Parts: sequence; structure tokens; C-alpha cells
Amino acid sequence: MKILVAPDKFKDSLNATELCDAIASGINKFNPNIEVIKHPLADGGDGTLNILDQHLNLDTISVPIKDPLFRTIKASYKKTNTVAYIEMAEASGLALLNENERNCMHTTSYGTGQLILDAITKGVKTIYLSLGGSATCDAGIGLAQALGYTFVNQNNESLKPIGANLGKIYTIRPPRNKNILNKVNFISLCDVDNPLFGPQGASHMFSAQKGANTKEIIILDKGLSHFAAVIDNQLGKNITNIPGAGAAGGIGGGSIAFLNAKLQSGIKTILEITQFSKKIEKIDLIFTGEGKIDQQTLNGKVVFGVSQLAKTKNIPTYVIAGTSDLSISEIKSIGITSLKTVLSASKDKHEAFTNTKHIVEKLAFEMMKQKLLT
Repeated sequence: MKILVAPDKFKDSLNATELCDAIASGINKFNPNIEVIKHPLADGGDGTLNILDQHLNLDTISVPIKDPLFRTIKASYKKTNTVAYIEMAEASGLALLNENERNCMHTTSYGTGQLILDAITKGVKTIYLSLGGSATCDAGIGLAQALGYTFVNQNNESLKPIGANLGKIYTIRPPRNKNILNKVNFISLCDVDNPLFGPQGASHMFSAQKGANTKEIIILDKGLSHFAAVIDNQLGKNITNIPGAGAAGGIGGGSIAFLNAKLQSGIKTILEITQFSKKIEKIDLIFTGEGKIDQQTLNGKVVFGVSQLAKTKNIPTYVIAGTSDLSISEIKSIGITSLKTVLSASKDKHEAFTNTKHIVEKLAFEMMKQKLLT
């Protein structure tokens, strides 16, 4: 019997590789003769870079850049001769800031633009930009300024590229060397389909977790709406209703406006890049998982992508998650054969977080045992 283990990370607990190891250990405790193939995954958010590196053995490039608060730090991206993989969280991520430093009114994506510029100067022709885990809600004006764009207000004064200034943009001045951007194919990977602004937009859905208060959330949302109007008027690009434009504090939309990027589902792209379809050709069973199974899962997270592909090949899909909010019918509808959660197998939340690896191992063992009985 051949089993493929292909989970995403459990955020703030186990990374995807550790989760693979725990599931594989449980399977082999049940039967050491089962062949287990590990295929850790990501959905285009934070952690994507490490996953791609494991599959593709990429070169690491480290660059001095500005963090979300304009402080100089070193950040890395991965590349081959002609392709670069850049993760926004590396340069402009929430994890780079202490709790008391987080406020997306005042943070910037400038450092991500610096990584892009470095990759371009090194001659890459395609750049995959992984959106997710950002500390920002600046719609990519920071990123754009690092690439030569200038944003000015009504008084012809240059604006600092932060979320608080989105509503003050009066004129966008393109870079003098815009030609270098036109020579690169940009693909933005996102794991959400939220629009740029509005009740489901970047600010209302994600700014609170990036430090914005109720008043600031409204200011940012109005700023994003104003930004979209300026982009439409001056650059001729309508980014208002594009699904995913609200990803990473509006960088989904900003990357379309400034980089002419193509927005793609993160998990679909990662599955393609890592040749997942080929890997499951002779597989009897797939184990996958992620921290939380909920409505966002149905919008294109790892579990959704894996189970949908497995469904087309009639391969049973077992899921181990941290928690699940979905109904049984929703779980079945996306092709999940069996689902167990760490929380339901724990005494309490504390045990679920402190003993995750052991519980995951135990759940994998139990699911194999149940399979034998069916």
C-alpha cells in the first residue's frame, strides 16, 4: 500500500514538514510495511517559500531591505536562473513586528518591492509573489515606491507609502525605468478571494489582526476605495471587483495595478509547481490537513485543493485538522473521506497546543485502524 502525506502547517504549532513526519509515524506504527511518501504543502501564504525550496532545491538570496516600519533588516528570497519566488511575509510580515508595533495604518510593503527589484537586476524573467502573513494594508504602494513609483498629494508633496496615506493620493507617477517591469512575468499567489474594499475587503476582514482599531479600519477601507478610483482613472486598471484583490492588505490589487500581475490560487499553483498530480498516480490513500477547517477552506486552502484533485482520481482523502467548523455535508462535498481534529482528541486547548505531534500521530494510527475495519 502507498500513502501520500500532503498537509499544510498548523499555524503556531507544527510546520508542514513536522506534520508530515507525525502523520507518517502514526501510519507506520500501524503498519511498518506501508510505503509513505511525504509531500508538504502551502497555500501561497507564509511558509510557501520553505515548501517550494524543499521540492525544488532553490538558491537562497539574502538582501538588506526595509521592514514594515522602515528599519533595515536582511530578508531572503529563492530563485533559479530565470524564476524567483518571493514571500511577502519575509520582508513585510506581521511576524517581523512585536505585538505593540503592529498597526497597519503605519506599515509598508516597501521591503517586498526591494526583493522584487533585486530579483529583476539578477535577470529573472518570472516572479512568483506569495501573498499572506503581511503586516500591511497599503495596497502595495510601498512595494511600488521601491520599484520607482511616486505618490503625491494635492499639494504635490510626496507621500510616505503607508496605509494611512492611501486616501491622500492625488497623482501616481510611474517609474522612469518602467520598461524593466514589463519584461518580467509576475504571478501573485493568494489564499483568499476577498475584494479590495467593502465589508469583505482587505481592511474590514484583516486589519484588526494587524493592529487597526475600529476607526482606523474605516479610514483604511475608504483609503482603499479611493486608491482603486485613482488607479482606474490614472493607470486605466479596474481592480474594484477582482476576487483576491484584497489579499495581503490590498497587494493582490496593487500587484495587478503596478506589476500587471496575474492573480492565481496559491494552492493550485503550488500543486502544479510541485507536480502533485503526477505524484498521486499510483497512490492508494492521501492524508492532508491544516490548522483550521472552515469556510475559508472552501475558498481554496490546501485541504480543498488536495481533496478536489484526489476526488478526480477516486483516491480516498483523510484529513487531520486542528479544529473544524464545517458540517458533515460540507466536508463530504469537497471530497473528504474521513476527518479528525486534534481539539476533539484532546482534553482541552492547552493539551491540543502542547502535545500536538503526539495527538496527530495517534489520530493517523486510529484512522488507519478504522480503514482496516471498513
